[in-house]
Amino acid sequence: MGYPAMKPTMNAQDYLAWEDTQLDKHEFVNGEIVDMAGAEERHVVVSMNVAFALRQHLSGTPCRAYMAEMKLWCATQDSYFYPDVMVTCSAADHANSKIKHEPLLLVEVLSPSTAAYDRGAKFAHYRQIESLQELAFIDPDTRCTDVYRRGADGLWVLHPFQADEGLEFASVKLRMSAPTLFADLDAPSAPG
Repeated sequence: MGYPAMKPTMNAQDYLAWEDTQLDKHEFVNGEIVDMAGAEERHVVVSMNVAFALRQHLSGTPCRAYMAEMKLWCATQDSYFYPDVMVTCSAADHANSKIKHEPLLLVEVLSPSTAAYDRGAKFAHYRQIESLQELAFIDPDTRCTDVYRRGADGLWVLHPFQADEGLEFASVKLRMSAPTLFADLDAPSAPG
């Protein structure tokens, strides 16, 4: 969620060492550092609602939900991202406290300034992750959600959910109602 910064390119190992010294978060995409934009309240509220529902639902299972501070490594692209919400059931991921490699589910909460990047270039990177089964794009303004699921044939299929439908994560067998998904979120602003 951001745009390439005016910083020199570096390799992944240098990025990881550098990122540990930074106050702000940065993604690493194709050798470039990407500044992370600060999130608005609507973005944070929806992310928390999803993460809390997943955490409660997954309690007592080998799966764990993480929020935006956890790094995700896309091996085929040698890139690092900070998804808004991530679920992994991988024992190898549990052994690494800083970086996850094998997500089952990813969630991106859209912002007007980053929606095109999230749905385009970032989605292209995410689709290369072998373990990933499901990816959701939640729009807090329209309250609509697009969930993409990887089929048995490897193709990604769109499952759209309208504002009053909430959403369903088939990968972890969780259905969230719209009131739960958008709890504590102010009504969308009227255009004008």
